Amino acid sequence: MVFFKGGVSLLSKLRSRAVQHPSLRDSVRWLQVQTFSDLDLHSQLKELIPEQQERLKKIKSEHGKVQLGNITVDMVLGGMRGMTGLLWETSLLDPEEGIRFRGLSIPECQKVLPAAKPGGEPMPEGLLWLLLTGKVPTKEQVDSLSKELRSRATVPDHVYKTINALPVNAHPMTQFATGVMALQVQSEFQMAYEKGIHKSKYWEPTYEDSLSLIAQVPVVAAYVYRRMYKNEQVIPMDDSLDYGGNFAHMLGFDSPDMLELMRLYVTIHSDHEGGNVSAHTGHLVASALSDPYLSFAAALNGLAGPLHGLANQEVLLWIKSVVEECGENVTKENLKDYVWKTLNSGKVVPGFGHGVLRKTDPRYTCQREFALKHLPDDPLFKLVSNLYEVVPPILLELGKVKNPWPNVDAHSGVLLNHYGLTEARYFTVLFGVSRAIGICSQLIWDRALGLPLERPKSVTMEWLENYCKKAA
Repeated sequence: MVFFKGGVSLLSKLRSRAVQHPSLRDSVRWLQVQTFSDLDLHSQLKELIPEQQERLKKIKSEHGKVQLGNITVDMVLGGMRGMTGLLWETSLLDPEEGIRFRGLSIPECQKVLPAAKPGGEPMPEGLLWLLLTGKVPTKEQVDSLSKELRSRATVPDHVYKTINALPVNAHPMTQFATGVMALQVQSEFQMAYEKGIHKSKYWEPTYEDSLSLIAQVPVVAAYVYRRMYKNEQVIPMDDSLDYGGNFAHMLGFDSPDMLELMRLYVTIHSDHEGGNVSAHTGHLVASALSDPYLSFAAALNGLAGPLHGLANQEVLLWIKSVVEECGENVTKENLKDYVWKTLNSGKVVPGFGHGVLRKTDPRYTCQREFALKHLPDDPLFKLVSNLYEVVPPILLELGKVKNPWPNVDAHSGVLLNHYGLTEARYFTVLFGVSRAIGICSQLIWDRALGLPLERPKSVTMEWLENYCKKAA
């Protein structure tokens, strides 16, 4: 296997960490054993899938009856929070360390994944390769994948007509999800299923749909943006640019730093294990053998909720409300007063806290490092930095939160705003484009591994009351 820039030293660190953290051993082994150099992603998957199918069979046959924990009434009533109930191969969220993509943390991905320019941010295509194969790709492999995605990015005219049937002021996520649904008529999985394809081959048309979907969503998303905010003046794709760079370009932003930001943004937002609303929804719908377009459109509708992806919109709007009331140079004392005012009104401070993490979100940290490098004097960035100092102690004082630290949404809006993407209602669409990479990568493996229809058991309150009486 060939690591890109510093990969050998990284593998040594991973081996060392695996000794201390047994849960990482499989990830390290997965990274070690792959030695392919082929530039074609599909052919690599054809070789990898049989091995992983056998691995899953072995786990089921040897360990199928092993209990993973006890389910409590609190879990049943609390949205299944904390239940271990999904297989999600592409990433794993550690409460202390944050997200790991195939065993690699965000800083490690920034170090070893190929960049568009020396010392730059990782290219999303590189993360797609990593999520699908478990291997860190070479620059040549990523460039080859970039070219393939560009070749798949043509969007049929009927998609634009479908979006245009909506009011121009419809929420961007409504227009985006509608566009994805309109893409569904080209689904190769649906056509193959209707022709009677054997289930062992399901993953192949799923792969075709997924790569086409990943390629097309930036084009659809950019169209929605230009339609809503730029008088429908659409900007075509640039064949010289990579995935993240092209997305920024089609939106209308060609600053080298904005292209770098979009590469970072799409990479870090791509996947966050399987239990979050959008990922779980995509997996759930796909388990019924719905094609990738239908499954991803469903995931987008979950992402559009204010308790999930819409939070990045809410953060910037809240920060701007601080500025409107207190000014850009607000003191920390005045900032504390405004935070308390927000909390006492029955609202939350958007961008703080996380359902799983118990430390500052690494996705927040890498965005903060980007800001320190590229826009250290931006007034809103300084405000965000002050919030980092002010908000956690207040939330701890309340005593109601397990994690008072900022999450990914606390920072992204300020970065986008700095480079001119100021339309906060659109931010969740950026999140959605990113999520296509993670959700589709796992969906391909869902099909390859033959994962079944998801069908958990539900109970009534009466059932719970009777059960608990008997258990007392």
